[in-house]
Amino acid sequence: MVMKNFESCCSTELLTDPPSRAAHAARQIIQTLLQGYQGKVAVRLWDERLAVGRGRAECTLHVRSPEVVKRLVVGHDLCTLVEDYLDGRLEVEGEFESLFDTARHFETLQLSRRDKLRLFRLALKLPGPLLRFQAPAGRQENGCESITRHYDVGNDFYQFWLDPQMVYSCAYFADTNQSLEQAQRDKLDYICRKLQLQPEQSLLDIGCGWGGLACWAARRYGVLVHGITLSEQQWRFANEKIKHEGLADRVTIELRDYRELDGESVYDRIVSVGMFEHIGLANFPDYFGRIKRMLRPGGIFLNHGITSDQPWGRSQLNRFINRYIFPDGELTRISDVLDAMEQAGLEVVDVEGLRRHYAMTLRHWVSALEAQSAEVIAAVGVKTYRLWRLYMAGCAHYFDRGSIGIYQAQAARQQDENYRQPLRRDYLYLPDRASVARE
Repeated sequence: MVMKNFESCCSTELLTDPPSRAAHAARQIIQTLLQGYQGKVAVRLWDERLAVGRGRAECTLHVRSPEVVKRLVVGHDLCTLVEDYLDGRLEVEGEFESLFDTARHFETLQLSRRDKLRLFRLALKLPGPLLRFQAPAGRQENGCESITRHYDVGNDFYQFWLDPQMVYSCAYFADTNQSLEQAQRDKLDYICRKLQLQPEQSLLDIGCGWGGLACWAARRYGVLVHGITLSEQQWRFANEKIKHEGLADRVTIELRDYRELDGESVYDRIVSVGMFEHIGLANFPDYFGRIKRMLRPGGIFLNHGITSDQPWGRSQLNRFINRYIFPDGELTRISDVLDAMEQAGLEVVDVEGLRRHYAMTLRHWVSALEAQSAEVIAAVGVKTYRLWRLYMAGCAHYFDRGSIGIYQAQAARQQDENYRQPLRRDYLYLPDRASVARE
């Protein structure tokens, strides 16, 4: 997709023709809505005149239709702009993540009754409907339909921007110069160390994705892995990977819901990476209770999942994710997660926050997606490309800001005499001889 470089924006001084009636009204609306805004974003109208900001701003919103501005009068927040961006009525030029700098302004914007009336009158001067119907996002029952909607876009799509291991979760960086590929390998090994895997142990991988962790654990730590996923495309890819790597005797991947699993003391180790976000708060007791029952005495459970700095509500971020990405997505504070684990009979033995790592991971993904934009658009269409570009850049912004976080919570059964937590965390960082020997 070709976009005009944001540094080549035409300035108002270069344009001698008077603005149209609609452009004049739109400029007044935008200036009112962004009054007091001191951020990095500029706004340029369809007549190439700037409404707000500098010509060399880090990020410029190019409004290509008066309808975009007209709808801002009714819904003056970032979410109002999403459909217009997806449909091409609004372009984003320059540093994409800076777009979300406007969200904080809109969240605190308070207009007087006089301003609201003035904006409404100005909006009537613009063509197009004042409101556009949007079907409610709806909520699935935390199951197959929502997983299919998100993950079955196509394996080829994810291969454009994920690492070779196809790991769609937060990487673990040593420094800002490390490659995404190595950071994801480090993350896989880091999880295996936290689980303290030993040869011939049984490992359940809930939400195993494309099989990256399952194959890594089986190949390098000699464990027997049972992985489950609700995505048929992930399931097919993972089974092909298992055959290719000669791990059919050690790894089994099923197309299965975690709620179909049961039994007492079935697994030595249980792990869930990047699946927890789909559970839903109401299902925490069943989720953690089921894990506790299936975990053998002396066993270890590791939950790797995204959290929020406040209970899931109706913020701009919440609405966007539930409408366009995860219809069943529901996040909460890490304190609520840990409390639910303890209520289910699990002892929390280690907690680590990886928020900065996820912001870095997302920026790698966005860069890879943008670098192959033509190929991605040819494969899945421009709207899907725009949606994922917007989604991942926005998440990077909110992880950086601290509105959302990610934690690895390690747990064992409460009052488990067979479990022995190492006295120090050296085992996470010292070379693992058994793993190195299998390289």
